Amino acid sequence: MTVHVILEVASKRSFASAVEWPGWSRGAKTAEDALENLLGYAPRYARVAGRAKLTFRPPATVAGFDVVERLTGDASTEFGVPRAIAAVEDDPVSAADLKRLLALLRASWATFDAAARAAEGVTLTTGPRGGGRSLPKIIEHVRDAEAAYLRSLGSGSPSASEEAPDRPMKILRATIVDALTAVSRGEPLANPNKARKRWPPRYAVRRATWHVLDHAWELEDRSS
Repeated sequence: MTVHVILEVASKRSFASAVEWPGWSRGAKTAEDALENLLGYAPRYARVAGRAKLTFRPPATVAGFDVVERLTGDASTEFGVPRAIAAVEDDPVSAADLKRLLALLRASWATFDAAARAAEGVTLTTGPRGGGRSLPKIIEHVRDAEAAYLRSLGSGSPSASEEAPDRPMKILRATIVDALTAVSRGEPLANPNKARKRWPPRYAVRRATWHVLDHAWELEDRSS
């Protein structure tokens, strides 16, 4: 099965991201290694697709990847973030597209939450795969990133009164879903901010799923 891929290439680091499978995105020093790394993570991503109740058939080799866009990376790419927005991600989002994107986003969140629960009480290994960041710090980092992604969609954060200590992540994610739905449908946001350039929904989902899955897989690796 052919999988359409976006390549983001900088001098010292590259990212390969599957167009139709947001969150299936891996980096490496070169574009060729990024594609190999992407293929290597197919079994792990298959579990995410399974949570979303979607049929996932990765290619047997990297020859099954069709690079539809090659983007020039920048300092963010070098740092380890797939920041460039592909032209294909500006395409309109149909009702069916939105349903599928949200299913994969929710599945990615569920994968992280499961990894975080499994890591409770476990001494996480240190080293290149995540450094020495603790579980609470990883959860806080993921939450802060998702709040930033919400702002990049053009939406304000949930009000302080809504962000009770026991439910901040749940409310934040519900607000992200509402914002993605509104933007995809061309409807006004319930709580717009003053962002001049908003992320298109397809890129927002790709960025959010990549980030939360990267940390989910980090927790799995460091807990084992």
